[in-house]
Amino acid sequence: MEEAKVKEEEKEKEGEDVGLRELQELEQTLDKVQINLSAPHLSEQRPNVDQSECPASYSENSAQEKLLVSMAENLHAQYSYLYPDRKPLLLCPVNEFGVQKFVSTTLRRTLLPYHELYDWQGCASFISDFLTLELLDCPTEVPKQLYSPTWVVQTRRGTCFDFSTLLCSLLLGAGYNAYCVSGYAVKDLCLLDLSNQECPLLKPQDTVEEKPLEQKEEVNKYKVKPARELKSTFEQRQEEKNQQEHHALLAKQQEAKRLKEEQERPSDPLWGLRVHSWVLVMAGKRDILENFFIDPLTGQSYPTSSACFLGIESVWNHENYWVNMQDCRFGCTEMTYDLHDVLKWEYMLCSPAVLPDATGEEQEEQNDEETEEPKLFEMPQSWVAQIHISEEDMESRFPGGSKVIRYRKATLEKFSPYLLKDGLVTRLTTYDDLECTQPTTVKEWYENRHDELQERELQKATNVTTERFSSGRSFCLRSTLTLVPGTERLMEFYSKVRADSLVSRVETPTEMIETFQDRSDFLYYRHVVYGPLELAQKLGVQRPIQKFVVKFHRDRSKPASKDVAELIFQISQNRIEVTYHLEDERIIPNFDIFEKPPNHDDPFSDKMVSSFQVDPLGEPLSKLYLYQTLMALMKEEEKVLINIKDSENEVRDILEVRGREESAIMLKISIYDMARNEKARLHVEKLKHLAREKQLKKEYEDVDVLAPFLARLGHPECLTKQQAVQMHADCLDNLKQRLIDKANLIQARFEKETQELLQKQQWYQKNQFNLTKQDEEAYLAYCSETMFRIKILKLRLSRHKDRAPQKYLALDKMLRQDPRLMQHLD
Repeated sequence: MEEAKVKEEEKEKEGEDVGLRELQELEQTLDKVQINLSAPHLSEQRPNVDQSECPASYSENSAQEKLLVSMAENLHAQYSYLYPDRKPLLLCPVNEFGVQKFVSTTLRRTLLPYHELYDWQGCASFISDFLTLELLDCPTEVPKQLYSPTWVVQTRRGTCFDFSTLLCSLLLGAGYNAYCVSGYAVKDLCLLDLSNQECPLLKPQDTVEEKPLEQKEEVNKYKVKPARELKSTFEQRQEEKNQQEHHALLAKQQEAKRLKEEQERPSDPLWGLRVHSWVLVMAGKRDILENFFIDPLTGQSYPTSSACFLGIESVWNHENYWVNMQDCRFGCTEMTYDLHDVLKWEYMLCSPAVLPDATGEEQEEQNDEETEEPKLFEMPQSWVAQIHISEEDMESRFPGGSKVIRYRKATLEKFSPYLLKDGLVTRLTTYDDLECTQPTTVKEWYENRHDELQERELQKATNVTTERFSSGRSFCLRSTLTLVPGTERLMEFYSKVRADSLVSRVETPTEMIETFQDRSDFLYYRHVVYGPLELAQKLGVQRPIQKFVVKFHRDRSKPASKDVAELIFQISQNRIEVTYHLEDERIIPNFDIFEKPPNHDDPFSDKMVSSFQVDPLGEPLSKLYLYQTLMALMKEEEKVLINIKDSENEVRDILEVRGREESAIMLKISIYDMARNEKARLHVEKLKHLAREKQLKKEYEDVDVLAPFLARLGHPECLTKQQAVQMHADCLDNLKQRLIDKANLIQARFEKETQELLQKQQWYQKNQFNLTKQDEEAYLAYCSETMFRIKILKLRLSRHKDRAPQKYLALDKMLRQDPRLMQHLD
């Protein structure tokens, strides 16, 4: 028993040891499994460089470039000796082939044939969207490799120095005085972290608002001055002061909130040491009045005093290289950018552009001296090939066709045109919190929509949707604002292209308000009041109209007492109220109140009208005039009711059309877009095919008929008479034989078809009583086809016999006109 217990204990220990070993092996295996967190902006490995596809300047240096590299090394040695505490300069990094190239020669001035790239805003925006950022290997050191702009365009990614080099090349080609800058910036710019910045689309922009056209008033020299407006200037100043204090308080609160967020943000241990590259645009060209910076990673511009840029080491363009000698302990706020000031900017190459201007006396002394000035070293031409960006790349714009940018309390999504089926190109979502979890507004921009939709905005809290359209769509619709889905909406129209000059229409369950502009009848306002909607829905009828109001501008061709300013049609009370325009020096206008008769045939009485005239000495209105006015107003009422009915129908039509458009979205395709316009592409291919056939025909016509005969004679420079006569005869005999052979070929085919048809007919005569219906149909079809071929062959033979003599004579005429045979055949 004891031995059995001992064995059991040993087995348990062995089992525990085995379990422990398995557990250790499992831990070791799990330790080997590592998750590689992909760093932001880390892209795929670059493709290998094919030297055969690049010019020789990419893989070797010319004599001038070698001299320039040696000069740069000399500058680097002196700079390191004089300023041992400063970081090394970016002078001659290696390119994609491992060859040292001076940074100024890496710039290639290029003007691309795209309208968007003709100004700095378009260039900066395109570069920031087109390329993908690769972080520097060491964030505190300049890169050891700087790729060519052509290679950056091909791979569509690079460091901040690659970004600025490509952007500066485009700006120089567009005529700007641009420079690449090597310096230091804050962490957000270096890492392309925009989560702490406001979205540019949310910043207030200077917009010119369209003012409504006012009615032109005649200038009267002797017009009585209007009475002074009795308004307290003290109260006005107090109100302005309160508004200023309110705005200042809001700005102070926002600044305090921003400072609090910055304090809560962790500090950067590498502040002031992070290397960055951007572009400096100097004033003087392209109507640039002030110097400014462009960050190529975001495409945004900054003033030269911006706190985002902490220092500058050097700047360069395609002509020279300058080293900054100014103190940057306080950033770039106090720096000056006069590159001619040798105390603040040390240049590398002594060129006429950097030499100080000489005075008149010095120039005379220089002219008197006969000594020759030493020739200055000029910057070599760029070793980079011409930068080319295809139309497909310009259209796709973003890597993969889309891009997402996260700002402070906002997310911006960009898409290439035609990438999404609904034509969406930009979507901006704003949030209430910094974590971007509670959306408040979604704003979308569209392009190439067949329904001309340009913009849509949705307020999440109130569910209010706003849509804006470009001109050219049905009903001349400009925008729609849906306050309450299905019941309340605001529609705006392009009034200048509408027949009724309608500007806007506001519709609620109980009202409809329309405004007009520049109408010939001076109408500018119409207000319709409906009855209860619930009662109409129960009865199954349309909303009953209780009253409607129309208003008119002043018509100067009429006296104010006869010019109608407002009409109120009380439908439910059978009453019409007329108010006229206010006369000069009056405070009360004339007005009339008419009671409509129950029937049109009822006689007119004084009880039907109530009038008020401001002028007590004026003549009272006659009964006939009042009757005619009432009849005209009743006709006007019927006319306005028809217009109201048309407006209601138009609203229903607009909603129906919008529903169909959203259910089946269609995009517009240009006739010049061969990739998407199938009809245009087929038309172009047809034109190319016709041009190719025309070219082949021309080449065939240009064939030398004497070439094979001249080859037999060894292509002599000149022919004897005997050779010319013999060549003429041989050429005609050759054509004659070809014509005879062709006639014999047609005759042989004709005889063959005739013989086969005869044999088939004999077979049919022999077996016609044993054939089925299908066999008879097959026989008839065969006979029909054979007879058709025989007829065609007979026609071809006849036509060939008619044309053969003409071809023979044409060749004889052409040979006699040939300059090589002409003198011998005559």
